[in-house]
Amino acid sequence: MVSPRFPFWLPQPPKPPARPDVPSRKSLSASTVAFTVAAGVSVAAAAAASQYSNTPFLQDALNFLLSNLSPNGNANRSSHLWGSLSLAADPTPVNEPKTGVSFPSALGDSRRLLGVGVRRKSVFGLKNIDVYAFGVYADTVDIKEVLGEKYGKASPAELDNKELIDDLKNSDVCMTVRLEIVYGKLSIRSVRSAFEESVGNRLQKFAGSESSDNKELLQSLLNRFTSFFKDEYKIPRGSIIDLSRELGNVVRTTIDGKEVGSIQSKLLGRSILDLYMGDDPFDQKAKEEIERNLASLFQQ
Repeated sequence: MVSPRFPFWLPQPPKPPARPDVPSRKSLSASTVAFTVAAGVSVAAAAAASQYSNTPFLQDALNFLLSNLSPNGNANRSSHLWGSLSLAADPTPVNEPKTGVSFPSALGDSRRLLGVGVRRKSVFGLKNIDVYAFGVYADTVDIKEVLGEKYGKASPAELDNKELIDDLKNSDVCMTVRLEIVYGKLSIRSVRSAFEESVGNRLQKFAGSESSDNKELLQSLLNRFTSFFKDEYKIPRGSIIDLSRELGNVVRTTIDGKEVGSIQSKLLGRSILDLYMGDDPFDQKAKEEIERNLASLFQQ
């Protein structure tokens, strides 16, 4: 059944020309990327703060809790809500309801918003911290071109959402995951640390039995990616990180509109997307929303 929040098909503008530094779609593939980060620690850890002087993540989280766990804090911050999204052609922004972050309904000429969510971190089971809000975008022209032959004639009963998501992650559909920081005391060191863990786990997962044989290569790939997040970069509340997979499996990272690095790697792109659309996503409701609205593309 088509989701009423995402009327499809959209009027599609002309496809923008490919970037001059990457080959055309006929010979290459693309997708999107995602990114993960975590923060938080309980007040009980304050007495042991000195133990974590070399652990950026725990230091950042401790700072947050010491300044925010007060009687006047927002007791409803951790409540789980879900908002209405729209993929209509109009440019009306979409709010992620749990954080209030506003996402544009489209990026560029043809990447439309499929779903929004929030990355939360539970600290010792005592406190949930909203780290960042995210929006997942996909090029709807690409979806029709790349996946239309397989899913275009499928009935709702025949559609397998898991298979559809897997095909999207492994296809050459151009995508972007936009992250907006909501945790005001997050450091770039914590970003690197979180990427090393979450993306590193996915790289090993998708490399499968070959991961042990290619351990050094996987670590090198992960190190190249995390090296984009240099110490001199500041990411206060409201900072925007875009993770995109473009034509040619080029994973491109930008911080507040400035490109900080790119890597050509299908494995890296798939691993990052899995954080938001995989079997164990950061926000289950966001994944379900993405699934429904992808399926609705083929039910018109």
